[in-house]
Amino acid sequence: MSRTPLTTTELEQLLRELPHWTHHEQTLRRELRFRDFAAAFAFMTRVAAEAEALDHHPDWSNSWNRVSIALTTHSARCLTALDAELARRIEHLALTTPELLPHT
Repeated sequence: MSRTPLTTTELEQLLRELPHWTHHEQTLRRELRFRDFAAAFAFMTRVAAEAEALDHHPDWSNSWNRVSIALTTHSARCLTALDAELARRIEHLALTTPELLPHT
């Protein structure tokens, strides 16, 4: 997967494709809320498997039922196709997680 920077057009298309994600200071960000801590942690475990498969890892945190995710390609100092692919995979996992609470 390419570590070349996403173009403005590619980033705009990605944000249309993933409406719960935002762009801030060279990162893609997503906040998620789950039924409880166990559901949030289980989701993080599933994301970790996808991150390992891509060898591309999120900056993230967990506080009880909340997971905050920030993606960037540190070595490129910008967003790349790796970030876009991991965001798509995370979003797919979110859409298939019944314990995810509605986006607010």
